[in-house]
Amino acid sequence: MERSAASILSTARWSKITLWAIGVFLLLMFVIGFWASREPDIFWVQRTAEQESAVVGYSTVDTLIRVAEALRDKNGGYLTNDKLPPFLLLDNIPSWELGVVNQIRDLGRVMRDDYTRSQSQSMEDPDVADGAPKFFYDNDSWVFPTTESEYQHGIDAFTRYRDRLASGDPDTQFYARADNLREWLSQVEKRLGSLTRRLGNSVAKTRINDDLAGDAAAEASGPQPDTFNVRTSWWKTDNIFFEARGTAWALVHFFRAAEFDFALVLQDKNAEASVRQIIRELEASLDPLRSPMIMNGGGYGLTANHSLVMANYLARANAAVINLRELLDQG
Repeated sequence: MERSAASILSTARWSKITLWAIGVFLLLMFVIGFWASREPDIFWVQRTAEQESAVVGYSTVDTLIRVAEALRDKNGGYLTNDKLPPFLLLDNIPSWELGVVNQIRDLGRVMRDDYTRSQSQSMEDPDVADGAPKFFYDNDSWVFPTTESEYQHGIDAFTRYRDRLASGDPDTQFYARADNLREWLSQVEKRLGSLTRRLGNSVAKTRINDDLAGDAAAEASGPQPDTFNVRTSWWKTDNIFFEARGTAWALVHFFRAAEFDFALVLQDKNAEASVRQIIRELEASLDPLRSPMIMNGGGYGLTANHSLVMANYLARANAAVINLRELLDQG
């Protein structure tokens, strides 16, 4: 009997220790997950390394580098390719990272094809041509080469280009022209338009097929239904929301940089107000969340619908982008 009692007490003691250990582990995972889920703060865009004299193009290149570095160095580092808890269980920040990466890719592509080339037949800048494709590497790779290592190669290449630009190297150029800015704005317009529709699908059930609208001779490769089912799955609502947050976060910095580098172009077109309006709408979309989770209430329901609020800000920003492109198109 004494042995049985001692055995029971020992078992109970170890069970209690095990429960406490599990509780402490879960609490630690929660704290780490909460810490890693914090979005980086907006940083101040620089004009030059010394902040003394403006170098055309410096702000845009330096901002792209710093945005990519923030993606790598934020709380918890780059999380999309992490395979261990608690990071494996976090999906909001990886969606945020996707939004940022898409903007880095778009700007890097335009920088390679337009900003650093004077004519369609001119040569690419070697560092930009080397760095831009690195950000198109698989954003979910955790084996060699890892996503972080490829992105770091891209950062290093753009850093070399930035340093040559700042040094006044005659072979290193950045062409701040209206047509170049339009090329980037067209990419932004498409991204914001897509995100706005996807966010709006949190309440929409179907949409009318307007893919061939506006062109009587337009054709598609296959039969087209009259309506599409577009309702966003409840499980994906928060992912789309945070992808939009990441997109807005990156674009705030890139538009602030464009204010510096394309100042003369914007002044000539009297378009400074349009850029400020875009930045204001994007900043408003980044206000801190006051809810522990993304709500998906109906359009006129009792609970909030955070997706529709975000869609409103992005739609207004996109309208300002369209207006800005129209201004730049004018002679």
